[in-house]
Amino acid sequence: MKKFAVVLSGNGVFDGAEIHEATLTLYAIIKHGASYEIFAPDIPQHHVINHITGEEMPETRNVLVESARIARGTIKNLKHYKVEDYDALIFPGGFGVAKNLSTVAFDGPDAKVNAEVERAVKETNDHGKPIGALCIAPAMIAKILEGATVTIGQDPGTIEAIGKMGGTHINTSHGDVVYDDNLNLFSTPCYMLDANILQIAEGADNIVSAMLKVM
Repeated sequence: MKKFAVVLSGNGVFDGAEIHEATLTLYAIIKHGASYEIFAPDIPQHHVINHITGEEMPETRNVLVESARIARGTIKNLKHYKVEDYDALIFPGGFGVAKNLSTVAFDGPDAKVNAEVERAVKETNDHGKPIGALCIAPAMIAKILEGATVTIGQDPGTIEAIGKMGGTHINTSHGDVVYDDNLNLFSTPCYMLDANILQIAEGADNIVSAMLKVM
């Protein structure tokens, strides 16, 4: 049975992992006969957003603790990720990827990436194992892996940032998957487009299925 490492970035689209993308990625992995373990870095969230008003809240939260809500408590600190124990690495989206795992949301092409995230991606790539990225996550991967070909859908600002990082962007629609065969890297746009939950399910299913075919 093939085993995915799934990296989350908190809990909630505006300051953490996008919950539909995360949950439907887990569902797709099991549906296709594989298994998963969930990881997140043990770091503070950049900030906490009220998901009703969109306003920042005067409190602090931890990315690992918040991600554990989606993981139903079964989660590991990303520093314990060992590439030899897994067949693939995948990142659901959400602003947490661009605020907590990296600074893409604030710094664009000059973004910094969390050291444990960068280590996990580079070690997985060095071992030739597939990496998947949903929604905004491909922009972070383009910062880590030089010359990556990815998709985040059709958003001009993010596409420009990816280009300045040295990446190549392919415009896509709902459920499309872009495969960079040089880096064994898969990406799909999900909520970077004006999507509904059925289209998110399609994207998650398609990217997991595509990754399994090269394992």
